[in-house]
Amino acid sequence: MTYSEEIKKIRQKCFLSQEAFGRELGVSFSSINRWEGGKSKPNMSAMKKIMEFCEAHNLDFSALEEQWINTGKDDK
Repeated sequence: MTYSEEIKKIRQKCFLSQEAFGRELGVSFSSINRWEGGKSKPNMSAMKKIMEFCEAHNLDFSALEEQWINTGKDDK
């Protein structure tokens, strides 16, 4: 699974729209949309917010973290 699929899975497990998930994280709807579409990658600050969200909702963050860290490594 890609980081974009992992973000979508986390959001859907809490039955949140992209807009509501963005409010929870303090980011815009368009940021969530770009992340889930694979058009952009969350920065370190956003990843911390997602991690805190996962901890608060008892969701596994490790798969997203692994995908986020490994994305782009083979592109160099």
